[in-house]
Formats: sequence, structure tokens, C-alpha cells
Amino acid sequence: MKRLLNTRLISSFRRMQRHLQERVTRAGIPEYAIFSLFAIITGASVGFTAVFFHETIHFFTEFFFGIAKRYQYLIGGVVVILVPVLGMLIQSLMIRLTPLTARRRGVAEVIKAVAVRGGYIPFRVTLFHFLAPAICMGTGGTVGPEGPAAQIGAGVASKLGSLFGFSDSRRRMFTAAGAGAAIAAIFNTPLGGIFFALEVVLLNDFQSTTFSALILASIAASAVSRIFLGDTPAFMFDTVIIGPYKDLYLYALLGLGGGIISLLYIRYSQTIHHLFQKHLIRKFPQWSLMAAVGLLTGIAGFFYPPIFGFGYDAINGMLAHALPWKIIIVLMILKFLLVPLTLHSGGFGGVFAPSLFMGACFGFLYAHFLNHVMGIPVDTTAYTLVAMGAVLGGINSIPISSILIIFEMTRDYSFILPLMLGVVLSTTVVQLVIKGSVHSKHLEAEGYRITRGRESHILHSIRVKDVMRKDVILIPEHTPLPRLISELIESPHNTFYTIDTRGKLTGVITESELRPIITDYENLRTMLVASDISRPEVITVREDDDLEYVFNLFGQETIDELPVVSASDPDKVIGTIHRQDVIAAYNRESLKYNLADGIGQSLKTLEKTHAVHIARGYSIVERKAPSRFVGKTLAQLRLRNKYGLEVLMIRPHRSPFEGDEEPENFIVPTPDYIIQPEDTLVLFGKDENIAETNKWR
Repeated sequence: MKRLLNTRLISSFRRMQRHLQERVTRAGIPEYAIFSLFAIITGASVGFTAVFFHETIHFFTEFFFGIAKRYQYLIGGVVVILVPVLGMLIQSLMIRLTPLTARRRGVAEVIKAVAVRGGYIPFRVTLFHFLAPAICMGTGGTVGPEGPAAQIGAGVASKLGSLFGFSDSRRRMFTAAGAGAAIAAIFNTPLGGIFFALEVVLLNDFQSTTFSALILASIAASAVSRIFLGDTPAFMFDTVIIGPYKDLYLYALLGLGGGIISLLYIRYSQTIHHLFQKHLIRKFPQWSLMAAVGLLTGIAGFFYPPIFGFGYDAINGMLAHALPWKIIIVLMILKFLLVPLTLHSGGFGGVFAPSLFMGACFGFLYAHFLNHVMGIPVDTTAYTLVAMGAVLGGINSIPISSILIIFEMTRDYSFILPLMLGVVLSTTVVQLVIKGSVHSKHLEAEGYRITRGRESHILHSIRVKDVMRKDVILIPEHTPLPRLISELIESPHNTFYTIDTRGKLTGVITESELRPIITDYENLRTMLVASDISRPEVITVREDDDLEYVFNLFGQETIDELPVVSASDPDKVIGTIHRQDVIAAYNRESLKYNLADGIGQSLKTLEKTHAVHIARGYSIVERKAPSRFVGKTLAQLRLRNKYGLEVLMIRPHRSPFEGDEEPENFIVPTPDYIIQPEDTLVLFGKDENIAETNKWR
């Protein structure tokens, strides 16, 4: 009955959706106007959600710490230590009840959804990551709201995109815009939200239409936030005195120091992650580990209350010179140690606010050292603010966003020059060592390789010869202009390649080369031949190149077609490959990965001989790797060419002593993955090809 009701509701909604689309089409409303309206609706919706998220955190804070205050008479003020413990236990219960949903956390999950899943984020994931971080921060977790807010905003935008019936490409755009809009609303920084989406979620995949969506959504979200949460700057101070420009070297040293601190934090966080995932969680129940971290947080907060929550009040205390430098040292060390422990043990939250906190501590201490040890008079406020941006940019690899966020959160332009210097130097130090953002490194560890906002790794195993077009137009370089024009008019192609008498590629002719000549055609018709017009600088790809390489080429060049040359003779053109062909191949491969991602868990409950039918004539099945596969890489096996099958995922053989951790069962394979004994392959292909695998031994 419930299933029938859901089917009817979906059917009714689809009819309403089609009716609305027909009305809009008949009304003749320009597409850009509709696009802009949807961007504003998305931003406003994300803004309301961000306000609700902010108020939910405040509610939990008042509720849990209010209870602790009421029961102080029993055991005294030490009762506050139990609040973070209770919060971590509640989160551990949520993880226990929905482990797969809990695992899809943070900004990395948003990047993955935008790059691989067409911007699709299940709404249950959004709801979970609304509640869990609110509980963590509401019970004193020393983390920030921005990472969860970005995931929530992206989830709301994704749901709206699905309701409006957007295509994957359009939903992808609005999901990224939703993440940026959430940052704009939480921090009250519309410019920072825009560039956060560009730098982090889309990994600098800049397109004009995407930028328009980001702007409109961030403005709408920020407007809603300012209406309900106020328009006062987050950080308050009297004046900023940057000092003489000859002292810019002091800010440069501050930026380098911020980069070193950022790098130390990243390495420490990676070590803690490895410690929990590879050792502690396998030896102890997760709830006990989370309770222990909650206890550490509670003890730290009992003696140093500013360690609880975001820490914005403590930052304002530093800007007002209201905190002793010895206390600031302790606060910085505690924040540095506790944030990775909280997150990697299982707690939920972000690292933007902790980055600002640690940066403020470092900047204050640096200025204190210059003033009282080196005898160099400097403005503590200026150095504190610059260090906040430097550490924020260094830890999160967001130089532009960091500059804009600090500028918008302070509403002060006077220190923008040292701020830019400090942020750029800090991020440079980090990039020289880790060569990528923490988010991209996290995704690479999971088997994803995101390039300009898309997962390019899935194209690595496809060769150019598999998708190239062979109907290439080759023109002898001595072809007269009239014949060349005739060929252009009669041919469906708009790109020709010139060859010499030996068939060697010598140049390329496109409409842009011919257009200036057409205007003076009568005077030039007897004077010019193809070689006079062709452009000799031709970018070529080999037939055995992989599509990931071609994908990157198209991203770097403003061209839609590349000539394909023979692997044995690099001067011989044998076909062409088009941008849309690469995108189509990407979409096909992405679909297969999405199918695997969605059906992987149900496969675990099936007998290994049963296939899951995906569409008419196509299935997914699990098969034990035959002995003849063992020791070979997927690239060597060439299963696509030999058997017409795709390896979507692999379940490595697990020792019975490792336990049964469901999220760790499947891995996304890479072409250089070596098949091990007892590996299980998740295969996708036509039914007849799947049936042939029954003969594998």
C-alpha cells in the first residue's frame, strides 16, 4: 500500500512538472531568466536552511549545557566534562544505525557528487549531516560549521534540482552553487562563498553560466542570512595599523610560518586518520574511542572554556588583547590536537573555524614576540588577522576564498596587501609539499582523480582508438583555393588537415583561417593554395593515448576536435576525436560507476551466481577472479575488449581476523590494480557476456 501511494505521488508530481515546463515554454520566457530564477530560489532555500542549521546548533548548545548547569549541585562544575562525552556517544549511535550514510561526509563528498554523480546527493544524507554536526558542535565539539553547511547546502540544491527535473549537468552546477551559498550564509561572506565553490567544489572549473549561478545563489543565501542572523561583522576590533611598507617582510615571514603550521596540521591529521582507521577502530568499539575523545575535549573545556565550539568569542578576545599570551599558547595547542581527534574518531564538523582559531593564536603570538622580544613595534590586530587568512588558506588550499572570507568577515580593506601576501606564501608552502588540496588527496586515496570538477580517472582505461572517428578530411597542401572552398561547402566537417605528397601531416585549416580570405576571394583565388592558409601548429593525439590525457588537452585548449595519428607513424592522420565524444564516454563510464555505487550493497546479499538486471539486456554480477587473472593488472587483462565486460568494483579478499567492516568491502579499481587470489570482481555488461562468466574457472 505504501509503495503504491509513493508511486502515485511521484506520478502526480511528474505530471505537474511536465505541465509547468509546458506553461513556461508557451509563455516564451527566456532560458536565462528561468536559469536566474532557479539560482535565486536555490540560494534562498539554502539560506533558510543555513539559518535553521545555525539555530539548531544554538538550541543544542543551550539544551545540553543548560542541563549540565542545572545538575552542577550534584558533582559541581565538573559536570560540564560529560557534555562532549554525551555528544560523541549520540553521534556514535547514529553511525551505528546508518553507517553508510554517516560515511558520506564533508566537502569531499560534495566534490565527488558533483564530479561523478551529476550533482546527485541523497536527501537522507543531507538530513543526517544536518543533525550529526549540530549535535557535535552543540555539545562542545571543537570543530566548525562550514564543512557540514556546505554539504547541507549542496544537498538542498541537489534535491531542488531533482524536483525541477534538471539534467545532470544543470544539477551539477546548482549543487556546487548550493555549497557556495551555504558558506556565504554561514560566514555572511557572499564573495567567499562564490570562490569557495569554484576553488574547492569545482576545483577551478570556471564557466560563465556556472559563475552566474554561483553569484545569484550566494547573494540570495547571504541576504536571507543577514535578515535573520544580523549584518554585524563576525570579528570586532577598533583599527588596523599595517605599519610601513618596508615591514612587509615581517608579514612574509608570518605567511611562511602560517604555511608551516598548516603543513604540520595536515600531516598530524593524516597520522591520526591512519591511526584510527588502521589500528584503533579495529581493536576497540568506535563508541568507546569517541567517548574517550569527548572526555578529552570535556577536560580541556573545563579548564579552558574557549576550546568549546567555534571559538569566535576567543578570537574576538585576542583582537581586543583580552587574553594573556600564555593562555593563547595553550588554546592553540589544544585546538591543534583535538580537532583531528574529534573528526577522525567519528565526530562531525568542519575545519574552517578551527583554522581561523589557530591562525589567530599564531598571529597574536607572532606579534607578541616581535613587540616584547625583538623590540619591533607592530599592531597585534593586523598580524592576528593576516595569520587567520594564512592558516585558513594553507590548511584548506583556498587562497582566493581565504582572502575574501577574512575581508568580508572584518569589513576592513586596510590590511588587504599584507593579507594577500601572507595567504599566498602560506598556500605556496603547503602546495610545494603536498601538491594538491587536502580534499583532492582524500579523493585520490579513495581511487578518484578529479580534474576541473570532473572525475577523469574513469577515462584512463579507454583508448583514443575506441572512440575516434575515421571520416577525417585530408587535403593535399597544394590544393587551390577554389577547390578548398568547394570542399568546405560540400563537406559536413569544418576542420581540414593538410598533408604533403608523402601523406605527412603539415597543418590544419578551420573556418577561422578561411573567414578572412572569403572577403577578398576574387583577388586571392588564383594566388593561394592550402599550405598558404593552413596553421602549422597542430596538436595531435596518438591512437593508443588514453582519454584522460585527451580530456586534459581539451580542458587546456579552446578547440573541439583533435587529429589522431598512428601509433607507429606519428605523421600519419588516421582519424579525429571530438570533445563531445570524450564527454559522452565520460558520461557512460560515470553511469557505470554510479550503478556500482548504488547497487554495491545489495550485491552483498545475493548469491554470487545471481545477476542484478539494470536495464534491458544489461546486468551487474559478482564473480570470483579466475586463477588465470591472478597476478595481472586490469590493463593487461583488457576485459572490455576480450569479454565485453567492465570491472566496476573489486572486493578484496579479507582475513577473517579483520572483522566485517561493511564500508571497507569494495574498492574502486584502477587500471594498474593487480588481481589477488580470492578477489571478487563486480562486472557490468550485456546479459550474454555476463552468462559467459559462468564458465570461468
